Amino acid sequence: MAGTSYYSLKIQDRETTGTKNAKSLRKKGLIPGVLYYKGEDTINISIMKMDLHQAFNSGQRIFEIESSGNKQYVMVKDLQYHPVTDEIIHIDFMRVRRSEKIKISVPLILVGDAAGIKEGGLLFQSMNQIEIECFPTDVPEKIDLDISKLEINNSYSVADVKVPNDDISIVSAPELNIVSINTPAAEEEPESDEGQVIEDEEIGSDEGDVKKAEEKSDQESGENNN
Repeated sequence: MAGTSYYSLKIQDRETTGTKNAKSLRKKGLIPGVLYYKGEDTINISIMKMDLHQAFNSGQRIFEIESSGNKQYVMVKDLQYHPVTDEIIHIDFMRVRRSEKIKISVPLILVGDAAGIKEGGLLFQSMNQIEIECFPTDVPEKIDLDISKLEINNSYSVADVKVPNDDISIVSAPELNIVSINTPAAEEEPESDEGQVIEDEEIGSDEGDVKKAEEKSDQESGENNN
């Protein structure tokens, strides 16, 4: 991996395991984890929480560590989060080799002002990461998708993504939708009160006619009785 610079992470070997030990580490600001590679024994490690957050903020996906006196290169394979606080409580690192391709997810960034938005459409993004396969030295920090020509009532899928070089291939299914520009839902016009007023007037008129008829009937009845 000569000629490529990677964010350096400081890890510590962890001799004891178990729930009690893991809780003790977290109280000290450490995150327990493991380092593994296929065909080799898993190594229990720990890392400072602050160091890990800084590594994530670097935008890189491959990190340099030192284990057993040797420099190695790793990628994050799995993260476990606290169910309430959402803090990272465990991390799995997988060692990578220069000569072997890896599958990894990288951020998918929309660039440009979509034509459909200028036409009054609404943008909906359903994917913000895309899985790729490449050599560790070719892992990009992100992949851009130009949406400047995306018109209203149209969408882009994974098949529309262009990778920066031929050594990178896309693993995500090509039919997966990434972004679409939809027509805004039509607002319903409020009903006019005019019809209600006319209806009320008609009802009122009918009630008046009924009342007059009843009064006339009562008057005629009284005259007949006399």
